[in-house]
Amino acid sequence: MKGKFVVEETFVCSEEMNLTVLKTSLFFTGDGFTAYDCKGEVVFRVDSYGPESRDLGELVLMDGAGKCLLTVRRKRPSLHNRWEGYLGEREEGAKPIFSVRRSSIIGRSNVTVEVYSNPTEEYQIEGSFAQRNCTFFNADKVSVAEIRRKVDACANVVLGKDVFSLSIKPGFDSAFAMGLVLVLDQINVDDFTDNRVDVDPISDDSNHSS
Repeated sequence: MKGKFVVEETFVCSEEMNLTVLKTSLFFTGDGFTAYDCKGEVVFRVDSYGPESRDLGELVLMDGAGKCLLTVRRKRPSLHNRWEGYLGEREEGAKPIFSVRRSSIIGRSNVTVEVYSNPTEEYQIEGSFAQRNCTFFNADKVSVAEIRRKVDACANVVLGKDVFSLSIKPGFDSAFAMGLVLVLDQINVDDFTDNRVDVDPISDDSNHSS
């Protein structure tokens, strides 16, 4: 796959990258993320202490050293729960570099990602982020990244949803992928708030027991 960058060229993977993403809730739901590489080093982090960032509908993605890479911000008003991404720490008047929106306003649907610098560059995110099971596809329907439940190899146990795997294919911008994870998490929080339903059905066979 030919390498392209949306956020920063240094984050385009030369080979498949597997990150372990830890979601932290210090005071409020969705307060932060830390992404570690296979050596246990911090690659990305998001720190948002307190409710201010949620009120603003804005989150900042940083690298391991604390450099601001990307700001994702909710676009208001928006029927499709649209978010936009800005390079670095967003300033007034800055133009977004990509947008993320629901493919439909009816029900739970796939997510469409548009890159403004290239009108032909579009991605679809299919699956369920709530279940930590979704795939990012490019316009050619080729998988460029995946989110999956994390398995403890030693104990062969599936870990909780606050720890999950983000696999990024060669040629894809890992900072862009992590920015999309932030948006998916916010959309998922909105779904939970709006619907107040359990996203983990106890058994798929319950309807067929009678």
